[in-house]
Amino acid sequence: MTASVANHLQGISHTQPPAIDLPHTLENQNAASTTNSAGLTRAGELKLSNGDIYSGALSGEIPEGSGRYIWSDSCCMYEGEWRRGMRHGQGRTLWPSGAIYQGEYSGGYMDGEGTYVGSSSYKGRWKLNRKHGLGLQTFPNGDIFQGSWVQGQMEGHGRYTWANGNTYVGTMRNGLMSGKGILTWNNGDSFQGSWLDGMMHGYGLYTWEDSGYYLGTWTRGFKDGKGTFYPKCCRVPAAHQLYINDLRKRGVLPDISNILRSSSFDMTEGTNRESAGALSRRNLSFEQPPSKKASLQRRWSIGVAIEKLIGHEASASSEIQSCENMADSNFPILEREYAQGVLISEVVLNKSFLDSSKNVKRRQRKIVRDIKRPGETIIKGHRSYDLMLSLQLGIRYTVGKITPIQRREVRASDYGPRASFWMNFPKEGSRLTPSHRAIDFKWKDYCPMVFRNLREMFKIDTADYMISICGSDALRELSSPGKSGSIFFLSQDDRFMIKTLRKSEVQVLLRMLPEYYRHVHTYENTLVTKFFGLHRVKPSSGQKFRFVVMGNMFCTELRIHRRFDLKGSSLGRSTDKIEIDENTTLKDLDLNYSFYLEHSWRDTLLKQIETDSEFLRNQDIMDYSLLLGFHYRGRQNLERGASCHENIVPDRLTVLSEQDAVEEDSAYNYREGLVLVQRGSDQKGKVAVGPHIRGSRLRSSSASFEEVDLLLPGTARLQIQLGVNMPARAEKEDGEKSFRQVYDVVLYIGIIDILQEYNMRKKIEHAYKSIKYDPLSISVVEPKFYCERFLRFIHTIFPQNS
Repeated sequence: MTASVANHLQGISHTQPPAIDLPHTLENQNAASTTNSAGLTRAGELKLSNGDIYSGALSGEIPEGSGRYIWSDSCCMYEGEWRRGMRHGQGRTLWPSGAIYQGEYSGGYMDGEGTYVGSSSYKGRWKLNRKHGLGLQTFPNGDIFQGSWVQGQMEGHGRYTWANGNTYVGTMRNGLMSGKGILTWNNGDSFQGSWLDGMMHGYGLYTWEDSGYYLGTWTRGFKDGKGTFYPKCCRVPAAHQLYINDLRKRGVLPDISNILRSSSFDMTEGTNRESAGALSRRNLSFEQPPSKKASLQRRWSIGVAIEKLIGHEASASSEIQSCENMADSNFPILEREYAQGVLISEVVLNKSFLDSSKNVKRRQRKIVRDIKRPGETIIKGHRSYDLMLSLQLGIRYTVGKITPIQRREVRASDYGPRASFWMNFPKEGSRLTPSHRAIDFKWKDYCPMVFRNLREMFKIDTADYMISICGSDALRELSSPGKSGSIFFLSQDDRFMIKTLRKSEVQVLLRMLPEYYRHVHTYENTLVTKFFGLHRVKPSSGQKFRFVVMGNMFCTELRIHRRFDLKGSSLGRSTDKIEIDENTTLKDLDLNYSFYLEHSWRDTLLKQIETDSEFLRNQDIMDYSLLLGFHYRGRQNLERGASCHENIVPDRLTVLSEQDAVEEDSAYNYREGLVLVQRGSDQKGKVAVGPHIRGSRLRSSSASFEEVDLLLPGTARLQIQLGVNMPARAEKEDGEKSFRQVYDVVLYIGIIDILQEYNMRKKIEHAYKSIKYDPLSISVVEPKFYCERFLRFIHTIFPQNS
């Protein structure tokens, strides 16, 4: 629930009739009365010194019987019975606002059965001017609560119905929902389980309107720990159903039948019927039911692309038809694990689904069979195994801790060393940390709020981030492609790369982080490295490891055939002495390609590279690189090698109409060239959006289309953005300048290694190398010259398309 709704209900739950101060004994200095021989006053009037007036039956100078009392200062009036100078018995009080109470009084207070009607209304039991016992409250916004009250607060069992149709049946404590109960949204979704201080807390069962449900534990409104997810149309195994029924019998889950029976109240009874029930008013939006997409369609399986199997259902009618035939439905039952609301792992439980998806897995194995994945999987016994476990556990803790905090703009206090925090992770666990298999270690997280906003800015889904890095799959360790000696880890889905940093590099990143944040916020198409987190691990015995989590720009649906690390310098920029394959990172002197882009794309790319380079120069950064990778349009082009003499001209970058794009045969008619397809509003679900896609789309100026997608036969349509999925013509120099091989390629471009500042050590290195080598050929030069040389070199890589 939103804070405003929660506060609104909080205030309503304590609403009381306006207070009035009544003298328990009325004394009179001036009285006009008529008495009988027994000394009883049958009728009379009392005027008090403060201006209040009483008229009615008197016993001596004390009201006794029926009478009327009017307050001079507030114009309130009471009519009813009196005993020994106090309101007692049946009576009615009227306030100037128009509010009325009619019912029982005792000892001068509203006490017993009574009805109050004002801006809100209440009918039920009272005690000492407060609602106490069974009662029916109608709030000004149309909400209704029927149930037990204690000293003015909703306490005990009751039914709360919101004006929009949402309903809760359960117990309350201190005006908040606590205990066990059932909350049903007007769309048919429901939650039955335990609550604490207005939040889901403990064991519970969330059921969606379409029959899917999740059985697990919550901690203060967030899924936390392991649970079981049953998707829509799923046949629940008999053993699972018996387990759920047993939970109801033992009181772990509320019994629906008992709670619904007990929701009918007899308002004449003095006690309410207690039953297991509870109510939540916080962290749930009663104005807007929970989004089913986030929970039901998050991810069906890790390591198996089940979404591809069930994600293309034709229409709602087909879903209904498939649900009607339960015997034919074969959806996965998943064991899920959450950390403070963030999904971190999934395991398929029902073997029948695994059997049915053999064809899917077989197709997947066929696709990746001949792809050599870089790196070495870290398994138990690997030298980095404990480090990997520590890293995964720390990131899981960090993201789980920051995720529940409401998003806000970063402040000056979110930067710098004081914005960091550390935590001990003993192997046996602690009050705040779980037990684990790694050795004891200390964890430090730098500027968590800044990196949380950066992840959202780069459109990184928190659940995907956690699953990718901290899920059940191990990381892969890469051999260091540079001279820094850094350790590189790669997630199994290739989306994220984790690199160890030197202390000096961490200091540089922290120093430039405010300007980096502003730069990536201002320029959506920036090509600089995308940073998602900065952490430190200190094992109980060993050195400190500092890590930065980055996006892997080569995570794509296409196979990267060549990759280059380009600086614009020549000294030591060659890899001639090693065996070259697809995972080899080549350098400047190895580059024998020129890349021709569409005119408008080339201008946009060079302008963005210039903007990013200026940013790095202003931060006194040098030694950065342009990381460039490309995919050959046809694998046969690589296999033919020198025999390939295809002559592909710029206008072979063909653009098809939306109607033509529907038919795959149209794309196959252009086997020799890349095909651009007009972007259609109804094609969103058919476009493969790669990881870390962000920024404005590219359009084809030659075709006057606002936006275009790249269509490769046999693949999905690829979304084209600056540096991602960019079609180009590559011309390869082969020996003599006059002889060239031409290929269609898809480019992936980014600027990396941006944490090396031109400090005193680099200045000394520059002076030393300048004596031995040509100063123009070395990488270590001052930032302004480095930037200018870098940009000149980039222009030669992307010449104008004549």
